[in-house]
Formats: sequence, C-alpha cells, structure tokens
Amino acid sequence: MLFLCLGIVAGCGKPKPAPANQPSSSVRVNAGADAITIETPVSRFVLLPSGYLQASLIKEGKSLSLDPAKPAQGSAGAGLELAAAKVADANGKLGKLGKRIEVSGASPNSGLKQTLTIEVYDDFPQAAIVSSSYQNTGSTNVPVDSVSLVERELNATLADPKAAPYDMWSFHGASIKWGQDDVLRISKSFSQQNAFGVQVETEGDLGRVGGGIPVVAFWTRDVGEAIGHVETLPLDVSLPVRAEADGVRAAVHLSPKTDLKPGEIYSTPRAFVAVYSGDFYEPLNMWSRMVDREGLTRPANNPENYAISWCGWGYEEDVTPRQMVNTIPKLKELGIHWATLDDRWFDNYGDWQPRSDTFPADSIKKMVKDFHDQGIKVQIWWLPLAAEDGHGRYGNHHYVVSDVVKQHPDWLILDKNGKPALMTRNLPALCPAVPEVQAYYRQVTERFIKDWGFDGHKLDNIYSTPLCYNPKHHHKSPMDSVYAMGEVYKTIFETTRALKPESVTQSCPCGTPPSLAWFRYMDQAVTADPVGSVQVRRRIKMYKALLGPNSAVYGDHVELTRIKFIKGGDEQDDGRDFASTLGTGGVLGTKFTWDENRPKFKNVALTPEKEAYWKKWTGLYNDKMLSQGTFLDLYVTGYDHPEGYAIEKNGKMYYGFFSSDQKFSGEIELRGLKPGQYHVTDYVNGKDYGQVSGPTARIHADFTENLLLEADPVSAH
Repeated sequence: MLFLCLGIVAGCGKPKPAPANQPSSSVRVNAGADAITIETPVSRFVLLPSGYLQASLIKEGKSLSLDPAKPAQGSAGAGLELAAAKVADANGKLGKLGKRIEVSGASPNSGLKQTLTIEVYDDFPQAAIVSSSYQNTGSTNVPVDSVSLVERELNATLADPKAAPYDMWSFHGASIKWGQDDVLRISKSFSQQNAFGVQVETEGDLGRVGGGIPVVAFWTRDVGEAIGHVETLPLDVSLPVRAEADGVRAAVHLSPKTDLKPGEIYSTPRAFVAVYSGDFYEPLNMWSRMVDREGLTRPANNPENYAISWCGWGYEEDVTPRQMVNTIPKLKELGIHWATLDDRWFDNYGDWQPRSDTFPADSIKKMVKDFHDQGIKVQIWWLPLAAEDGHGRYGNHHYVVSDVVKQHPDWLILDKNGKPALMTRNLPALCPAVPEVQAYYRQVTERFIKDWGFDGHKLDNIYSTPLCYNPKHHHKSPMDSVYAMGEVYKTIFETTRALKPESVTQSCPCGTPPSLAWFRYMDQAVTADPVGSVQVRRRIKMYKALLGPNSAVYGDHVELTRIKFIKGGDEQDDGRDFASTLGTGGVLGTKFTWDENRPKFKNVALTPEKEAYWKKWTGLYNDKMLSQGTFLDLYVTGYDHPEGYAIEKNGKMYYGFFSSDQKFSGEIELRGLKPGQYHVTDYVNGKDYGQVSGPTARIHADFTENLLLEADPVSAH
C-alpha cells in the first residue's frame, strides 16, 4: 500500500510585480530549501522539511498556534524540491488576488512524480488550499490505496500551558449517528472516523445516514484550526480524528484503491487548512463562503421562512383531517399561521398518494382549503427518492410494491449483487442520476403545490443515497447516484419557489448535520430532532454559519428541548424551552395537540397552564422576530460561561445567556455594543438592568437556565 501524507507547501521564487495601478496580492511567499513560509495579514503557514505545515494566527501582533514546533517526522515532504517551487498569481474562483504555488518531486520508493499545488487567496487569508497529483513515471503498475492531505498534529498546551495536549473543543460535520453531538470537548480517549459523502450504516430501523458537511474544527480560548475539502460534490472522504497523549491527530483521508498504469495520473480534490479565533462558527462560515464562490450559492429567504410553525406530529402517524383542522382556532389565538401535515398521511413511499383510511377521497385537498380559508399556510411531509418493493420494517406500516416501482423497475438503485440498494428507513431508492427520476419528482412537487394547494414541504430523514451499480443507468462511477442527489432536491426547491414564491421548503437530516449534496436547496434549515436544548442552540449557530447570519433556522418542536426514553425505548417529549430558540435567532415550532383527551397525546396536549405559557412565548417571538435579525459571533462555545449569543436588529442588541448548571450568579459581558449608552432590560420578565456603556458592558445577573436581554441605544437627546 502506498501511503502519501501531504502537508501544504508554498513555493519560492519572486512573483512578478503587478502592473501599474493594479491591486497586488497581500500574500507573501518566502522560500528556501529548509522551509517555505506563506504570510497573509492574519496568518502564517510554514512548511517544514518533514512536510508538516505549521499554521499560526496573527492576532494583535502575536503569533498563536496549536501546531508543535517540531512535529513528528514523516515522509510528506521527502523528495519535494522546495527550493525550485514555482510562484504565480492565483486564478481560481475563490478570488482575483492570491498566490498559486507548485512544487514537484519524486515520491521515494514509489515510482511516482508528485506535483503539489497550493492556492492562498486574499479573500480567504486564513486558509491554505492544497491539491496534488501523482504520475506513474515507472514501467510497472503502482497501487495507490490511501492518501492523506493536510494532516494535523494539534497540542492545546501551546495555547494554554494549563491544558492537557488533547484538551480542546471540536466540531465534526459528519452524519454518522442520530442524536450524536457534533460539538464536543475532546476527551483523552476520543476517536472518530467522520465519513462523508456516502451512506453510513447505523443501528435500528433508521438503517442508514450519511452525507455531512466536510469540515472538522478544533479550538481553544484563543486559537483554532480546521480542515476539510472545498469541492462542491459530496466526495467519499473521511476526516478521522484521534486523541493521543501528545495531542490530537486529524487529516483529510481518501481511499483511491486504484492501480496507476505507467504514465497515468491520480489527482486529489482540494483540501484546506484554516487558522482562526473563535469556535466552529468561523471556519464553517469561511467554508460556506468558499463553496458559494465555487457555485453552491446561498438561497435568498422570503418573509414566510421566519413564521412560527405548528406540526401535526403531536397526533403521530394516524393523524386525521379532523384533528388537523380542529387546531385552527388555537393556532390563530397563538399567532401561528403555518401548519405541517407530518409523516404517514400517504399510502406508500414512492407514489405519495393519500391513505384511504385517514385521508379518503379528496379530504387532503379539502383540509388544505380549510386552513387557507383561515389564513394559515400548510406544508406536507415526504421523503424523496424512497420507494417500496414489498419489504420494510420501519414503523407501523404495511409495505407494498409501489406503482412507480412496478412501472419503472429500472429506476431503482441496485447494489453490487443486483438487488435494490437501501437508503434511510431501510427503503429502496430511485436513482437521482436518472433524468426521468428527476422529472418524476418535478411532477410530484407540482401535484403537492399546484394541484393539492400545499405551500411548501417538510423533507425529512435526508442523508445520502446508496452507490448505484445498475448497469442500465450507464454510470461513469457508482458515486454518480450520490453526486446527483442534490439535483432532485434542487428540482423540488426551484419548482416550489416558481409556483409559490413565498413557500417554505424545510429539510431535516434527523439527528445529524446536513449534507453538502443538498444544503443549498432549502429556505428553512432544521435543528433536526435535537436531543435537548444544548443541541438546539449549537445547531442554530451551525446553520447561521453555513447559510448566513440572517438565515431562517427552525428550532424544531419546542417539546424536543427535554426528551426522555421510557420503558420499551419509547420517546417522551415534554420540553418547553422556547428561550433556546428565540434567544439564538431561531424560528419557533411546536407540535401540541388540542381537543384530544386520549392518554396517548397527554404529554404534548395544550393544557390551560401550558396554553398561557405558549401564548406568552409565541407573542414574544412575533413581537421581536429575532430570527430576522443578524446573528453575531461574539461568544466562544466551551469557553464563555454562561453560554452566550448575540443578535443585532434595528440598531438594538439582543443577548441570550444559558447556564448548564441551571442557576447562574455572576458577571456577564454584553459584547458588540457601539460606543454610547444603552438601556438594558430582561424582555421576558420585565426586569430593568439600567444603563450601560458600549462597546463592552458588564452587569451582574442572577438567573435560572436562561436570561434574554435587550440593549436599546439611549437617544443623545
């Protein structure tokens, strides 16, 4: 096996001066045989003879780093002729100014010529981007089984002498297990593979997840580093992370598992390493802006994306039109004008026609009209690409062979054995790379939106698709089905927007981060079955980084802010932490039931006591509409206590503080204020904190669980 460990390499040579009156790059390259340095106004990257790239943040005149001065010796740089590196102006999509560096050499004992290309852009001065190619210059085949890019050896002690080498916080963008934390503190024994792009097997009826955002990030109080790739396809890569006694190891790992014939070339995707200050928000925001430049542009939001939503899932899988419609008076009392018809209204996965027992005849269209007549818009739940072939074991459902499979069996994704390949919920999948499949989902979308009158979608259980080996599809690669998944979601999103510009397309990768394949084809992200309030807050921050500081992020059902599993594994949801969504700029949601006395629904029933509480918070939300404000990254997850969030709207600053210890008593900082006086109030409880002065103010606060503050500028008059 050939194992290639690539650091990021900058080159020597003097770049040609820019023409007169033309802006020049601020990136500087200083090369020598023993080291190559790339400097920007905010970062420094130093390539060592071992091939390791040390990354440092330049902040307030200081150089901050998690990279050891003398990392372990490896083979990454062996054979690279650093002194002969070529430097030119960068010419990629990431900016008009920057430097492109190429360095070549013979990879020892492999018969391969390596050419390493580095791009550092003025628009992204905290990141260095690397790609590499390998040409077989010998006369026999050379196996290329495993390649690792931008390997990291991180030591928290360098940033904090009191910290253990592994003691840092981290973000993992992989979709690998429902409910698992993606923001966590690294433990002494931590190890995680972080597979991206392809499906990941998981336990239980869910069957398979996968996809993810190809970024992992690490940070201490003052400095952090992140790695990932910047390609716009959901590539089959992993970003393994492992804690060791002397620190944390990480890399972008590929498994080509190919033999290069004489003269053939293997080229890697573009990876990056970035250095920054703050938590996971900074590298995710940077990565999102990079893939935006590469062609995955962020969708614009419409006003309806920010409206509170009620979901019929409180009535679970056998919900009826009567139960849905009977909630309308209560929705209007609470100021809610969006409703969702959730899972199991349909006869089978694939055909997406109404169940005859719960939605007979044209009752689904009548239900939509009843909501519309009262000024309430309605979304419909469904799971694109899933179909039925008579087998299945997810939920209480009788599985049949769907008509779409009967009529178009050749549309199915097949595995290596020629059997239907399974996606989430252990269901067969239609291949998104087949043009007729994409056209089919356009027709389904038109049926829901134009014919039935729905105003948007709740697309659920969205992860990745299986590899496709169906010979009738004539794929160039089995990965074609994974790469094309986004085209179906793009079709659904764009068709819906064209029919109803103020629609809401909501996408939920239940219990995991979203996928690079489809995260641009929605206008309302979802915190995705959060397990408690902490996940609600951190996932809202994640999506604000990925989709923009003014993006619409649904906090999911408020009942999910407190979950417990009772005998038999049944989930009981009885949360009521509205503050974790409102105070972080999320969109409120609830699944309460109304006018039902059955014990099955008692945990989510809107009792008179709960109704007063719900009315208070929905009223606060509709009054403040902080979800339309600008999320500001001013507090560092894991290091600022209490946990803090800040939003600017209409010249006012809003703060949300949360205590994991339930009760907090002490000083808190109000960051991000402009110079001048502000009047501070607890807008939930009406407590007056008096006046403070910007740009940073401190007040003493005593609170339990959360404190939401408004800082209103005091008029100069």
